[in-house]
Amino acid sequence: MTQTLTNRTFDQLQIGDRAELTRSVGPEDISLFAALSGDNNPAHLDAAFAADGPFGHVIAHGMWTAGLVSAVLGTRLPGPGTIYLGQEIRFRRPVMPGDTITASLEVVELMADTRRVRLAAICTNQQGETVLEGDALVLAPRTPVTWHPGPLPKAVIHHPGRYMSFIEQARALPPVTAGVVHPCSKAAIMGAIEIRDEGLMDPILIGPEARIRAGADEAGVSLDGMVIENTEHSHAAAARAVEMAARGEIQVLIKGSLHSDELLGAVVSKTGGLRTERRISHIYGMDVPAYGKPLIITDAAINIQPTLDHKRDICQNAVDLMRLLGAKQPKVAVLAAVETVNETMPATLDAAALTVMAARGQITGALVDGPLAFDNAISPESVATKGIVSPVAGQADILLVPDLEAGNMLAKQLIYFAGATAAGLVLGARVPIVLTSRADPLSARIASAALAKLAVIRKAEAVG
Repeated sequence: MTQTLTNRTFDQLQIGDRAELTRSVGPEDISLFAALSGDNNPAHLDAAFAADGPFGHVIAHGMWTAGLVSAVLGTRLPGPGTIYLGQEIRFRRPVMPGDTITASLEVVELMADTRRVRLAAICTNQQGETVLEGDALVLAPRTPVTWHPGPLPKAVIHHPGRYMSFIEQARALPPVTAGVVHPCSKAAIMGAIEIRDEGLMDPILIGPEARIRAGADEAGVSLDGMVIENTEHSHAAAARAVEMAARGEIQVLIKGSLHSDELLGAVVSKTGGLRTERRISHIYGMDVPAYGKPLIITDAAINIQPTLDHKRDICQNAVDLMRLLGAKQPKVAVLAAVETVNETMPATLDAAALTVMAARGQITGALVDGPLAFDNAISPESVATKGIVSPVAGQADILLVPDLEAGNMLAKQLIYFAGATAAGLVLGARVPIVLTSRADPLSARIASAALAKLAVIRKAEAVG
């Protein structure tokens, strides 16, 4: 419950009156202060930069600590109605992430003719060391105020592009060749131009040349220097792309302006040469502002009602990608509506079976646990409240959903309600397939291409 705020008017104040407030500072507090103030000094935000600085680590902004002094003045002493007139500050020690700071104020001077009050300020850390000292000058309230504030707004830090490190890694590597299948619309042409200009891939445009050039005209871009593989129609474009990929002429397939089923039908054809022993599956690589790390949701686009064997492949495909991206042992939460096995809920039975399969080596390279409800999978607070003991719960890297409908709704809710960006890839074939929507923003298309490129190159490095 939010504390009621009561002020002290000038006539109620006495020399020696004291008040204090204690707050802890974490990395998110530092990021939020940087976003609000515009102070993006790398000493506060970049661990590598700060390592060479005088303190050897990132530190909180000095004015974050000074802000605690302002908070005491406005909420405790003198309290609501106080007008801040001036502040003298001396910073004594750095404040680092994890510190708990107590701001203490004491009335040292009362100026009756002007209602001005001078207060001594001192801020100390959890060791009792002084990090800030100084004094504040305020205009005290004239009339008593009792205020019942509502809860503070909840701030969510959206770190711009958790996939940015993947994109930067991909840019630093030599381009791979991508077949853009049937790029006969403005959006598909612009997608090909974007990945080329980002230095991610060398696109080959596969489809009816006349329609491709018409799309480029509509987009107002030049195709000079781009290779066009002319085909009669979209079916032929999909077949030609698969043939070129099977021969090693292209390393990634990118869906253009044809239906997903048309492209994937050619990919899984028994005669196409791209099938593996695995079932193909789709992953959404999610950048969710409210979650502290990249998150994969699978399968939300291909396998409608996957069997237990299908889910094993879906899980392994996602795990293999995460490992290629640098995760040594991804944590897979097998989702259901509840976190206990219930024989009337098939998703919980599959989840329990997959957990055992992982323990026995039928799924490799990951920690797998289920059934877990969505909150148990991603919220440490929920896990603590329910007393769940699990190496995965509360910190999942991969969410394995019960079926396509559940996965698709979950992913779309995160995109539209939580401001998430979603990269889309199809895995399980001999080459990765970039599968994005015309409605996807540029950031999603670039992230999808970057993940596909890294998967190709890292897999080749591992084999070689």
